[in-house]
Parts: sequence; C-alpha cells; structure tokens
Amino acid sequence: MGRRRGVMSEEFKEELAKELGFYDTVQREGWGGIKSRDAGNMVKRAIEMAQQRSKS
Repeated sequence: MGRRRGVMSEEFKEELAKELGFYDTVQREGWGGIKSRDAGNMVKRAIEMAQQRSKS
C-alpha cells in the first residue's frame, strides 16, 4: 500500500508547527524529526480549525 499524498499544504503545516512551538525542530530535522505527540497535536489543531470554518 503506497503512502497517501499529504492533505495539508506545506505552508499550512509550517503555520501549525509555529503555532504549536516545534517549527525549529522541523527546520533542523524535517518532518520526520518531530515527536508523534507533536504530529498528533498538529492534526488535532487542523481538525479544530476545519470544524470552526464549517460552522461559520
């Protein structure tokens, strides 16, 4: 089974990483260097933002 192409744009992921405080890790090590918890928090925040937009 192949990997799915990312749903979120690079710019959006970077924005979330900055907001959540681990963008420096992304810059140093790339996306593979972030902790699973940080990745989960990023997805959680993206979902929250999408839900807020759909309510408007």
